[in-house]
Parts: sequence; C-alpha cells; structure tokens
Amino acid sequence: MTDVFAAHRELLFSVVYNLLGSVADTEDVLQETWLSWEPRHRTGEIGNPRAYLVRVAVNHALARRATVSRRREAYVGPWLPEPLVTDATDAAEPALRAESVSMAMLVVLETLTPLERAVFVLNEVFGYPHTEIAEIIDRTPAAVRQLAHRAREHVHARRPRHQADPRLQREVTERFLAAQLDGDIAALMEILAPDVTLWADGGGKARAAGLRPVHGRARVARLISANATLRPIPDLCIRYREVNGDPSALLFTGDAPFAVVVLDLTPDGRRVRGIYAVTNPDKLAHIDD
Repeated sequence: MTDVFAAHRELLFSVVYNLLGSVADTEDVLQETWLSWEPRHRTGEIGNPRAYLVRVAVNHALARRATVSRRREAYVGPWLPEPLVTDATDAAEPALRAESVSMAMLVVLETLTPLERAVFVLNEVFGYPHTEIAEIIDRTPAAVRQLAHRAREHVHARRPRHQADPRLQREVTERFLAAQLDGDIAALMEILAPDVTLWADGGGKARAAGLRPVHGRARVARLISANATLRPIPDLCIRYREVNGDPSALLFTGDAPFAVVVLDLTPDGRRVRGIYAVTNPDKLAHIDD
C-alpha cells in the first residue's frame, strides 16, 4: 500500500505544485490524498491507483485554492510561487524535472481561474486528454474543452511559447548578477529588455524592491543599482542551480539562503524581460546550500 502511493508521489507532487505554486501547501495536499487513499486501498476498492490518486489530489488542491486565495489577499507586496529547486543530475527526481513549469509560466497561471488552471496543467503539461480530465474534475468533456480553449488563449497571449537555451540562460544570469551586485547601470541597461518587469517577493519579512512589480528598463536599472549601493549583501555566496527547470541563481549569506533569482529571457535569449526575486524567508526554508 505504501509502495503504491510512493510510486506515484512525484507525479502527484508535480501536478499539485503546478496548481498551487507552494511547496508547503503541496505537501499538505499530498497528506490529505494519502488519508483518502489509505482506507479505500486497504479494502481493495481501487482498480486504477494512478487515476484515483490524481483525481483525489487535484480535487484536494482545488478545494485548497480558496484558502490560498485568501492568504494572497493579505500578502505584502508581489506574490511569487515558492521556488522549486531541482538538480538535473539527480536521477531521484525525474517527474519533477520532466514536468517543471517555469517561474514565469506559474505567474501567468495565477491569472486563470482554478478550473482553467487545472485543465491547462493536466492537458498541456501532463498530456491528459479532455475525456480523462472531465472524470478528474467532474465536468463534461464539452465543458473541459471550453475551459481548455479559454486557458490556452489566455496563457499564450501573455506568454508565447519559446524555450531558452540553458547555457545561454546561465550566461545571461551570471552577467545580470555581476551587473546587479556592482550596481552597474550601464551594464544593466544593456542586458535588460525595454519592457522588463521586476517582481520582488519579500512577503513583508525581507527586503524587496517595492510593494508592486516595477516596469521599464530605466526604472528597474535605477532601482537595482540603488539597492546595491545602499544595501550591500554581507558574506554573499552564489550557487547556480535549476529553479522550476531554468538555470537560476541562489544567493546565500553564510549558510542561510538569502534570495532566489530567476530570469525570463526574450525569445532571442539575449535580454532579460522578467526578473523574479524571492527573498521571503518562509519560501526559502526548504533550500539548502
């Protein structure tokens, strides 16, 4: 019984995390899924464990969205998903690596309704057909097709599909961090796209670049440069790891995580159009050096 659940745990984690954007909430949903699974599996009522577990996990996640939404309403400053740090060399996490959704995409998914997001994630990320999704969320296949159409149009209008080359993304990330830490406005102006947006999530518990996203190359460059000059980071150490599938930077002060910085590049991969900086210590608690 435990082995069957464990065999599906990575899939369940990835599905639920992509619906909620929170590691802590995902773990709670997986615990609720286990509590639903254990007594029914013991009686031999479940013929298809994978289908049952995904359906239960998705519906627990949808039920939790109301709590998550209320929490967001009281959140201080921009809210970003909790960074999911993965290691491309770690064979123990194939599902998380294969189904990683970028930080930029997760931010876009936050603008969907819960059902639209569930349908989009199950269909576009995990490849579930509309008929199976209909059974999971208890809707008709026609309703699921309509939800899928709305979600797909909404997402693709805000984030056209492209995949940055990982080596180029690592190179741009290193250049950006060097310019940021030096407060080099000229270098920042060169690397930032004209329509760049900076999201800085401190949650009211750590320093961040304002209570709203900052738009525009000149404003973002000036803000980053001013922060570097006025508030240098002591004992800084940078680790480059994959965050939500993208090469990103983890900043530590001593042994403690200080920030995660994820960049979203323009389609040509040469400039930065989105900066996602998470400094809220609650969202960094699961990250180690």
